[in-house]
Amino acid sequence: MRASLIQIDVDPDESVKSRRERAGSLVREQRGSDLVVLPELWTTGAFAYELFADEAEKLDGPTARAMSEAARDAGVWLHAGSVPERGEDGALYNTSLVFSPDGELAHSYRKIHRFGFDKGEAVLMGAGDRLVTVPLPDLTLGLATCYDLRFPELFRGLVDEGAQAFVIPAGWPERRRAHWSLLARARAVENQAYVLACGTAGSHAGVAQAGHSVVVDPWGEVLAEAGAGEEVLTVELAPGKVTETRELFPALRDRVL
Repeated sequence: MRASLIQIDVDPDESVKSRRERAGSLVREQRGSDLVVLPELWTTGAFAYELFADEAEKLDGPTARAMSEAARDAGVWLHAGSVPERGEDGALYNTSLVFSPDGELAHSYRKIHRFGFDKGEAVLMGAGDRLVTVPLPDLTLGLATCYDLRFPELFRGLVDEGAQAFVIPAGWPERRRAHWSLLARARAVENQAYVLACGTAGSHAGVAQAGHSVVVDPWGEVLAEAGAGEEVLTVELAPGKVTETRELFPALRDRVL
């Protein structure tokens, strides 16, 4: 199974429309992959709080339509990162969109843990309230977003729902890049699952981004890691390795809590 993570550069001088078109082109270039992943809030930038309300859209909005077409054209499962969603209740949500190879919106996930400590995303956006898994033909994905990475109980819940790999789009800041790498490996090791963590490059709202998207296998080995700039990270996954690892070292069976 081939997965491609698109570590897109969120340039504050580029329009959302232009960035949307560029992301679509990058997705189409990944024809031959089975799964393609974009980062968190790549249309606006995860720290560009003032843009959230203006750029918020419904689940059938312009970003969803563009990503649907790109997934269909490339013939891939597309985790289109996340967008500021305007819910039916009028509230904003940080919502991930997953499209099937025929361009259908197969699943969406509203970020549960909002970052900001009583400011920013934490007060501007509503919280999701459900775990989401996506069964692909060869692997079941568990969805999480950026700050979610710091909460291991979410990932245990996803394992209980059948997740064998975690897809984590993010807009993670450079100043905490060490945490990004450490937590990605920890989530893989403790859950014996693949981690596909896709971040943004560049700088937005004055916050330098960590980049360094990473794919970790169920033993905690880093299979591939990007640098700091815009980059496409492509890696071959072995779906059977999750079952093999869990059978060879059955630590998950010993859970008490």
